[in-house]
Amino acid sequence: IIGAAVGGAAGAYIGNYMDKQAREIEQDISGAKVERVGEGIKITFNSGLLFDVNKAELGAQSKQELAEFATILNKYPDTDILIEGHTDNTGSDEYNLGLSERRAKAVSAYLASVGVDPRRFTTMGYGEAQPIAENDTVDGRQQNRRVDLAIMANEKLKKAAEKTAG
Repeated sequence: IIGAAVGGAAGAYIGNYMDKQAREIEQDISGAKVERVGEGIKITFNSGLLFDVNKAELGAQSKQELAEFATILNKYPDTDILIEGHTDNTGSDEYNLGLSERRAKAVSAYLASVGVDPRRFTTMGYGEAQPIAENDTVDGRQQNRRVDLAIMANEKLKKAAEKTAG
């Protein structure tokens, strides 16, 4: 999820910024699984951000978790957010790809509606190509109807890190 790493003191500056943000997400959002990946953060919501079959609308629980997440995102404006939509394997590949894109866009639209700058978002749809559970059970299919988020340093943060290091 993360591009070329920034080394040395600049990398440490970015790492500290991301560590602080990751800790805050873990502490404040109970339904989020937070992983530090390289110089970025990957977030998977355990109970929220699940979609009903054939739907790209966010439920009340998803919106609540996203609103809390937005508050944290706004405290760390020097990051970009990759929003990845996924589906289960029911339906055609073409349909699922479009549905996963709509799911990612639903999350970005909601985050924008609660005050996160939409210029920070990139949305991607992967259809059924990246399952996290088996698709042969109801529970597994529900887990696969999701959106994952990745947070990474933007150019402003990278430049600040290089200035601090140099």
